[in-house]
Amino acid sequence: MTAAAVPQAGVVGYPIAQSLSPALHRHWLARYGLPGRYDAVAVPPERFDAEMTRLLRRDGWRGLNVTVPHKQAAYRFVDRRDADAERLGAVNTVVVLPDGAIEGRNTDLYGFRRNLETAPGWAQVGRGPAVVLGAGGAARAVIAALADLRFAEIRLLNRTLATAEALAEALGPRLAAPIRPVPMTADAAARALVGADLLANTTSLGMTGQPPLDLALDALPQSALVTDIVYKPLITDLLARAAARGNPTVDGLGMLLHQAAPGFRAWFDPPQAPAVDAELRAAVLAAMGGDAGA
Repeated sequence: MTAAAVPQAGVVGYPIAQSLSPALHRHWLARYGLPGRYDAVAVPPERFDAEMTRLLRRDGWRGLNVTVPHKQAAYRFVDRRDADAERLGAVNTVVVLPDGAIEGRNTDLYGFRRNLETAPGWAQVGRGPAVVLGAGGAARAVIAALADLRFAEIRLLNRTLATAEALAEALGPRLAAPIRPVPMTADAAARALVGADLLANTTSLGMTGQPPLDLALDALPQSALVTDIVYKPLITDLLARAAARGNPTVDGLGMLLHQAAPGFRAWFDPPQAPAVDAELRAAVLAAMGGDAGA
């Protein structure tokens, strides 16, 4: 195999310097002894189409991960899309097919779902109402995954009610569960938490460098599972407060790890499905600085 033919993939975003995807994919390449490269590429929004075309035409490039702010732009850029990308209107994984066509896929839904399904105690979680915080891009995959998991209702809390209503209108007809938009006021949030079996934060609130998530958990049943897609810090204030009152919790790192697996399989053809396990988590946590709390 010539150097030019070495399989290559990467992640595009803006900014991109803090991405954990290179550490994740390079761990798998080393673990399975595969030839290949995986790099982060900073692409400003105004250069997205030109840079995607330039990269994907280069010898050996098999595809790309796409992160903020490019997931909707990637949806428009690709030649064809898988069912989840069509349903969500966003692409986070791009694959160059053998015929040269560029396919857009969405593996965020898969990543969030697998992170729940592989969590201890998942089998005991009820399928009543689920509460989702935030109506941004990340909420789309979370809401769809919860609907696929047969939660009875999605209560969608957002500071701007009109944004939640627009998302419910866009996604609702494609899902098996109804979406009920709720303003994120203290009283409305408390009522939404009553009887919930799951609470998911899809906002950046609570992330390192961002404002805290101001949400009282008093009305949330102690049996409800609480998950946060934020993974910097690994244990957010929301997860710490939920665990302190006895709720089962799931951190957000697993979603990142699981969503990466389908792309790795498509680009590098490993001899087995890439393992999402303690060894991978340790490698990615080391890339984060090794401090689960910061």
